[in-house]
Amino acid sequence: MKSETLATQDFGVAEMLKTLGIKDVNNGACTGTQWIETKGEVIESFSSSDGILIGKIKQATTEDYETIVRTAQEAFKTWRMIPAPKRGEVVRQIGDELRKFKEPLGKLVSYEMGKIYQEGLGEVQEMIDICDFAVGLSRQLYGLTMHSERSRHRMYEQYHPLGIIGVISAFNFPVAVWSWNAMLALVCGDVVIWKPSSKTMLCAIATHHIIAGVLKKNNVPEGVVNLVAGGSKYIGDNFLADHRVPLISATGSTRVGKRVGKIVGERLGRSLLELGGNNAIIITENADLDMALRAVLFGAVGTAGQRCTSTRRLIIHESVYENFKTKLVNSYQHIHIGHPLDKNTLVGPLIDKHAVADFLNAIERVKKEGGKIIYGGEVMTGNGFESGCYVKPCIAEVGKNLQVVCEETFAPLLYIMKYKTIDEAIALHNDVPQGLSSAIFSKNLLETEKFLSHEGSDCGIANVNIGTSGAEIGGAFGGEKETGGGRESGSDAWKVYMRRQTNTINYSTELPLAQGIKFEA
Repeated sequence: MKSETLATQDFGVAEMLKTLGIKDVNNGACTGTQWIETKGEVIESFSSSDGILIGKIKQATTEDYETIVRTAQEAFKTWRMIPAPKRGEVVRQIGDELRKFKEPLGKLVSYEMGKIYQEGLGEVQEMIDICDFAVGLSRQLYGLTMHSERSRHRMYEQYHPLGIIGVISAFNFPVAVWSWNAMLALVCGDVVIWKPSSKTMLCAIATHHIIAGVLKKNNVPEGVVNLVAGGSKYIGDNFLADHRVPLISATGSTRVGKRVGKIVGERLGRSLLELGGNNAIIITENADLDMALRAVLFGAVGTAGQRCTSTRRLIIHESVYENFKTKLVNSYQHIHIGHPLDKNTLVGPLIDKHAVADFLNAIERVKKEGGKIIYGGEVMTGNGFESGCYVKPCIAEVGKNLQVVCEETFAPLLYIMKYKTIDEAIALHNDVPQGLSSAIFSKNLLETEKFLSHEGSDCGIANVNIGTSGAEIGGAFGGEKETGGGRESGSDAWKVYMRRQTNTINYSTELPLAQGIKFEA
């Protein structure tokens, strides 16, 4: 693809696109190794870093979706009967292939989405890590045995593949979220249909180019791993309402999640929802302030505040409030904002101008509701910022959880407030609709244990002396309340991709009934 600026050439974007098989115009549907000649409206993907057109996508249509679902149904019949360790071997090879393409795929994630290159590489590393996890899991799909109340009866539980798993991913983690779902689903014996965000379709297309060779080498049936890159005009409510798709895993805003949950729930399907976060850090008078500052800085401005686990609220003890505020503002003044592929950049652009508008609107609401902007909040202009998607991370001082504070703004907008007692801090912390990630910084055991207790954080993730953002794949990831209640990635999250079955075997010559019931035929 032709480069349009010297800066783009310097970052090796053209070579990266060629390596990943990204063309000027790309088909938006794939059944594994076979690409469908899609005929949907063409969508253009621009980089928010410099406004340059990266590539075009011919969207998958409703007809393409039907083709893929039918292909997936047939593939499931074969894939579910392949022994789980052999399915795991395919996933292992996918992980190895991702290792080979870590740098170019990480660069594309950075360029198309806007997160800095190191974070792009980190996202691909998450894909690799979940492959490693899934390989081990393929030999650990354990059930339970239990004692029957009836003589000479054996009872046990086992897990069977569920079927087609629909994965709807968000722009902020354009490849990792798919892998968290897909790799576990594959070792469980399921097949996958991926609908990526319309803002980062090229990342999804590149990922399918990468894994195609592994699928072909292992004779994986067409339809086991599928891509439908199309907007809601073509693949929307019909996907959610499809009885042939028993599980929809959706990552996105709470608003979108409520719609997904409603439509899937009406057909009594399953939904795995990973939705908004409004994550807070409590900084006590017993905290290591320098360590807390480092965590807050990355948590609040990393990925330009576009992580579901981004730090959005600071609840600071009154005795250290002014000191920490001074340190925080000073650190913000030294943040390097720039092109995400520049190695010196800490904060790249927001995903698009709509996100910038949301950022500015939230700042105005803070002012109207009585808050005070103490740093940042401007749109960056001038040389290098022509795309209009760069903003200066903002710190807002608020007395409590204002209405705007209770809503998630997907941008680098950090609210700070004071507290007097730990009980007051926890109450402030929990007094928002979302419940994803949380943290406390303290060297006081009584404070930290209270934070982790039944009366502490109401989030799905609660950390001590580390920030809110970033999670290891070994633990189940997800949150409570309006965050959706779903769990992805590690621990026993695999169970949601399977159907559970209790089995009872009678190896006697009698037929006793449960609960001691007597019945004569």
